[in-house]
Amino acid sequence: MKRHAAELLTRDPERFFHHDRVFLNNPVVMQGMGLAPLVVLATSGQNALMLAVAVALLLTPSRMLACLLSRLFPLREEHPANAELEKKLLPRSILYSGSAAVVYLAAYPILNRLFGVSLLVLGIYLPMLVVEPLLTYRFGRVQETMKKAVSKGIRITVGYGLLLLLLGCVREWLSAGTVFGHVLSRPVPVSYTHLRAHETDSYLVCRLLLETTTFSRSLKNLQKTLCLKEF
Repeated sequence: MKRHAAELLTRDPERFFHHDRVFLNNPVVMQGMGLAPLVVLATSGQNALMLAVAVALLLTPSRMLACLLSRLFPLREEHPANAELEKKLLPRSILYSGSAAVVYLAAYPILNRLFGVSLLVLGIYLPMLVVEPLLTYRFGRVQETMKKAVSKGIRITVGYGLLLLLLGCVREWLSAGTVFGHVLSRPVPVSYTHLRAHETDSYLVCRLLLETTTFSRSLKNLQKTLCLKEF
């Protein structure tokens, strides 16, 4: 562990765990953000790759644009008064989703050039990313700086992309015995006597991911407690 990270863990363990958006505080596992496209679309490595590239092109640029525009209606405090929320939440939400929509229009030609008609597999979930909480959840939070928007945007993109690729490859391997079309093993036949038709191995992986969300939150709280006792 780097010295800076060790000092941060010693002084403020809660901030340390909050800072790590890749492993310890992954937005999908810990907060359930981006769960719908992940569960529905990440059924193969190719689908997961397309979705990961789309998120990479959308998340950080839209967050940067929204950071600039939302300064017209800034939230100065972490817990603002109700009157301020009623006045600013609606325009801020429009700015964040609008920023994502503008970036999506610019990113779609790039995605189309990279993947062509394969993008049709993602269906409506691709344009629905513009209102995905993974991209827009900051509209109700305190105003962030541009540096923080870029830093957190990149870390969230990496964390979400890694989980997408991992889940997509595992589900493809379990269901078809392949990863990105390369045969690794023969698919294991599923007995309908013991397993309902919709509960194939790949979908059991998603059910396991949903169950680990609650467990991960409990584990995070336990880690904080242990760190406080140790230091």
